[in-house]
Amino acid sequence: MPSTINQNEKYSTTRLLTKEKTELINKAEDKFKSVLLLPVDESIKGEGGLRTKGYFKKSFEEKPLISIVTVVYNGEEHLEGTIQSVINQTYDNVEYIIVDGGSTDGTLEIIKKYEDRIDYWLSEKDAGIYDAMNKGVKLCSGEVIGLINADDWYELDAVREISKAYTHSDKKTIFHAYLNIIQEDKETYIVYPPQDLFILKKGMILSHPTVFVPKEIYKRHGLFSTKYKIASDWDLMLRLYLAGVNFHEIKSLVANFRIGGASFVIDKNSVKEKHEIRKDHKVYNFIDRYYLLDLLRLAIFGKYVAKISLFKQSFFSKIK
Repeated sequence: MPSTINQNEKYSTTRLLTKEKTELINKAEDKFKSVLLLPVDESIKGEGGLRTKGYFKKSFEEKPLISIVTVVYNGEEHLEGTIQSVINQTYDNVEYIIVDGGSTDGTLEIIKKYEDRIDYWLSEKDAGIYDAMNKGVKLCSGEVIGLINADDWYELDAVREISKAYTHSDKKTIFHAYLNIIQEDKETYIVYPPQDLFILKKGMILSHPTVFVPKEIYKRHGLFSTKYKIASDWDLMLRLYLAGVNFHEIKSLVANFRIGGASFVIDKNSVKEKHEIRKDHKVYNFIDRYYLLDLLRLAIFGKYVAKISLFKQSFFSKIK
């Protein structure tokens, strides 16, 4: 067992550091190679964090290393809250990776403010959010990986709940939990996943900020497809579901999500993309009825941002 360094007891990302460089295991059959640092070229605007100063992370018995990835582009408005929700976790063994898409606002200044509590960050132009997520996953050395975007934040016991479930699992299970949705900074809802994940064939019914995937599942089944620009998170979850990967619901609130962004915009591009995903995975026989329903909604409402109240389903529960 390597000696550990408690650099700062206050933060979840600085309690169990080691100077022993992490040995990443990459097998010939893996879909991608894990790395500790990305190659530096002219396109990189900056990088930093604990790894660049010779500090690393490892898993320990009963304390597996849990990696968190945040991807961001011009996210200065809410990024600091996201970072604080990760570094202030009650769990001791947290690894934090931030992938910035070359922001031009104050995002980099916020990241640098916290870089002594971030394992690794880099800023460079990317090919979209899922390309950035793939970079982040490749950089993770933890056993389990969660993704939290720069508009969202975790409950402070979130990673502890995930670690507890993972420690008592077969290590080949995807975990997902309850999500708090804030609509227009006013109405708040808790999203409870449906009991039958067969509905994944309809759309993304898992709350992606609450989803934690063991790295070995990514290694075996691959990363996010960059073919899709809006719904590749659903494409991945559907692909894993159809491949027979186990999913386990944790009956706890672990994350908070502000409505906004591409995933909540209903337009012809998002409707077409979701239809393509269903077609690629062959989840309908003759007619994609969900595609027809989306087209009907577009004909009635035109382009709009989806409102929870409009598409309220049985697994939404409004908080009074």
